[in-house]
Amino acid sequence: MKKTWISTLDSIPVGLYEKALPKNLTWEERLILTRQTGFDFLEISIDDTDERITRLDWTKKVKQDIKNTMERTGVKIQSLSLSAHRRYPLGSKSAETRSNALDAFKKAVDLAVELGIRTILIGGADNYYGESDQESQDWFLTNLGKGFEWASGAGVMLALENWDIQIDTLSKAMEYVRYFNSPWFQVYADFGNLIFAGVDVVSQLEEVKGHIAALHIKDTLPGQLRYVTPGEGEVPFVDAFTKLAQIGFQAPVVLELWTEEFPDAVEIVEEAGKFIRARMKDGWSRFQAGQP
Repeated sequence: MKKTWISTLDSIPVGLYEKALPKNLTWEERLILTRQTGFDFLEISIDDTDERITRLDWTKKVKQDIKNTMERTGVKIQSLSLSAHRRYPLGSKSAETRSNALDAFKKAVDLAVELGIRTILIGGADNYYGESDQESQDWFLTNLGKGFEWASGAGVMLALENWDIQIDTLSKAMEYVRYFNSPWFQVYADFGNLIFAGVDVVSQLEEVKGHIAALHIKDTLPGQLRYVTPGEGEVPFVDAFTKLAQIGFQAPVVLELWTEEFPDAVEIVEEAGKFIRARMKDGWSRFQAGQP
């Protein structure tokens, strides 16, 4: 069989990062707004704040209530961004911190299973706030392996995101994909982080062909990682989406914004969503027309 898969844009869902929406919402309000602003699903955040880390200890009743809410609204929480490892790095030189990191990892996998979450984003940093050296990198790999065993055994995808430090390119993320050599460990690609890292987005996408489990979409500038309105940064969206169409990309896309404290968050989200969908359409159309 010599044919190659041709990506189908209409089948690619576009989700929304939780922190894009106003913060003080009920889960029902948050999921309804996700749909009303034009998105297909929500990505939940387990970051390094006490408030969001405590979600890992939700009671069965709370989790059942959220499942019922997803069923009622028809909007799923499909992916989980596990950035709590900034606070509790897997590569920490402290045994206690590594233990906390693994505890968060195991609980995140369990939460994913209970809520029906498909993908867990793992941050690409062995020791985010500390020194990265061979020891921290070795601990990171060891403990990432433990999390991989839990996730793969549960049928949950782990996707390593190229971050703003350390594992900051898709080339570096692919080293871990090749190491685990499993369908349950892939890449969570982020266009904006590649611009921040100073590398070419399109050529980096070629390196992860067939290994993108999910895609974060945001705009950035060199030296500015957040709060750049889509279209006002340096991410070459149409070029990048054309490349994705060319390599047969078929996976969820998530718009990543940090506008939860903004009074006009909902309006920002709506406009950004329209912008991203239009650029996706432009990219796929250009590929279909045979343009480079």
